[in-house]
Amino acid sequence: MPGFTGTTVPGWVHEGLDGGLAGVCLYGQNLAGAADPDRVPALSGAVRGARPDALVALDEEGGDVTRLEYRTGSSQPGNLALGVLDDVEVTAAAAAAIGGALREAGVTVDLAPSVDVNSDSRNPVIGVRSFGGDPDLVSRHGAAWIRGLQSTGVAATAKHFPGHGATTVDSHLGLPVIDADEDTFRSRDLPPFAAAVAAGVRLVMTSHVVFTALDPQPATLSRRLLGDLLRGELGFTGVVVTDALDMAGVRAAHGIPGAAALSLAAGADLLLVGAEDGEQHCAAIRAAVADHVRAGLLPEARLHEAAERVADLRRELSARSAWDPVPVASDVGSRSARGALRLRSVLPLAGPALVVELRGETNMAVGDARWSLAEPLGELGRLHELVTVTAAGPPADDVLARAGTRPVVVAVRDAYRTPWQERWLRRAVERRPDTVTVALGMPDDLGLVNGPAVATHGASRACTRAAAEALSGR
Repeated sequence: MPGFTGTTVPGWVHEGLDGGLAGVCLYGQNLAGAADPDRVPALSGAVRGARPDALVALDEEGGDVTRLEYRTGSSQPGNLALGVLDDVEVTAAAAAAIGGALREAGVTVDLAPSVDVNSDSRNPVIGVRSFGGDPDLVSRHGAAWIRGLQSTGVAATAKHFPGHGATTVDSHLGLPVIDADEDTFRSRDLPPFAAAVAAGVRLVMTSHVVFTALDPQPATLSRRLLGDLLRGELGFTGVVVTDALDMAGVRAAHGIPGAAALSLAAGADLLLVGAEDGEQHCAAIRAAVADHVRAGLLPEARLHEAAERVADLRRELSARSAWDPVPVASDVGSRSARGALRLRSVLPLAGPALVVELRGETNMAVGDARWSLAEPLGELGRLHELVTVTAAGPPADDVLARAGTRPVVVAVRDAYRTPWQERWLRRAVERRPDTVTVALGMPDDLGLVNGPAVATHGASRACTRAAAEALSGR
């Protein structure tokens, strides 16, 4: 299941679908800058027009990780906000709203939800994508999300097995290693996946993470984790899909073709190739798989097993496309985002504010998905000026000099993990103690400074709108 470059489906994908390609995965690069706001339906229509049972997949988690609303920001608050609200019926409704939109757009597989337990606040890639740091909370909300999404006929994917929440390395960029003992792993990381399997999740995505207590290989390449644990112990009978094979967590050591063959041997059924154009990668994977079969490293029976599982999924989802739409509440995103807000000493803004947005680097899962606090404040008449700040500046003193006596609002995302953001924010609050800090990432940012503050638990459009309403006294 490769990706491709550009905003139209290339010819090699159409040819591949005739030759056994399972489907495609859509990424932000296929959506950014496109003039057509209905880019996802156009792409899915082209793929499924060529092969009606082809899988069309993408990462639509809601919150910070969105593809349907990549250029506007998600209308759903995201997992951490849902976990803070802690109402499983709302979580199921939010997922059903996402599923309904995906169904309408022609998407059959959602590479969500993340059921990782975010147990390490230093984690650079999960954060607000997790429902929280408590295994029981993540288990019940992950199961609710899966039930809500799959009620619409779209297949859910529990990720990143067997857990990416205790890592301090982003597997897009390196190979994370978790040294927890097996008892800790079983009590902390594993329960949400057991709950996902019990909820009937159709796919489970592997992680490029090493759990040293169980296997020196990353989970994507581990027979112990995929075969003995996921299949044997948890009883999962659906499709095991790899995380993207172009990520450094497996690519650095084995290359994409080698990692593909090894993951099939370990028990994976579907290969997510990655965001790069997949034409040459698919050809190289086929050659590597053939070499591994000839060398006795990959039993041919394993290929037949994997192919049959994927074929079953394709047949099921093709039949589901004829289901009647599931009615969903249209305002579930805004209601849940408001419910997840946490305010500290916040009064309505006295007038239009100088709004500062600190823009740090995002991880590759989020990409360049849009977020803005200034935009909803402007719609509510509470924006005087927007200043965007990066690591290159401008300095806090220079920006605050422009504010005069006007209110100042500073939006940050995970400043506690970004030294330049932390310094900027501390200086701003030192100069203007009445500065309102709005944490659009993890709420840990509120521990950096005193004074009025808002924690949204995500940077989706639903979350920034809810924060803007609170600051405007709505």
